[in-house]
Amino acid sequence: MHKKILLLEDDYELAETLQELLEMHEYKVTLVHNGNDAVDASYDNKYDLYVFDINVPDMNGIELLESLRNADDNTPTIFISALIDLNTIAKGFEVGADDYIKKPFFPEELLIRVKAKLSQVSKDIEYKNLRYSPEKKELHKDGNIVPLGEVQECLCDIFMQNIGNVLDKTVLMDCLVNPSDSALRVALSKFKHITGLPVKNIRGVGYILEKS
Repeated sequence: MHKKILLLEDDYELAETLQELLEMHEYKVTLVHNGNDAVDASYDNKYDLYVFDINVPDMNGIELLESLRNADDNTPTIFISALIDLNTIAKGFEVGADDYIKKPFFPEELLIRVKAKLSQVSKDIEYKNLRYSPEKKELHKDGNIVPLGEVQECLCDIFMQNIGNVLDKTVLMDCLVNPSDSALRVALSKFKHITGLPVKNIRGVGYILEKS
């Protein structure tokens, strides 16, 4: 599955160069030229990586990332900027940046940084037609996100990170507001219906999501 990148850059020529290079390497790139459009794109879509210029119209990259982090958006972020004073760099990392590239730079340098960053966060768990991100607590089915309530999200996290392991019901009970045997059976039935995960009950032992 192609990794999705949101690229914010107001230099049109540079932006198109970076977009073409990233897409040549099979990244799916959404290109925007101002902070407001970046906000809209980030709220409407889930991205694997943000690449933000700092000095852009409407809302600068640092303000943008700060607002995203305050909204619990922890998408890895690389800043690119001609602003090289230490205060700006420090502020960028303070609000949650993962990397910083000073302009001018070779486009290939960004490609190297992107590959490195995505290889670090590419810890998604694949199971048949499902992909689970432990970092984001998100389950995708055939590329589309599966809406999960708090209980289903908790169960999903436990099962997907313990594929092939038998889980005692007491571990699963921790996901319930009012734990009981009957409440767990109901929750697991709903969970299997929503996700399609073939969780099996091993009588007297516990539950297991067998290896695919």
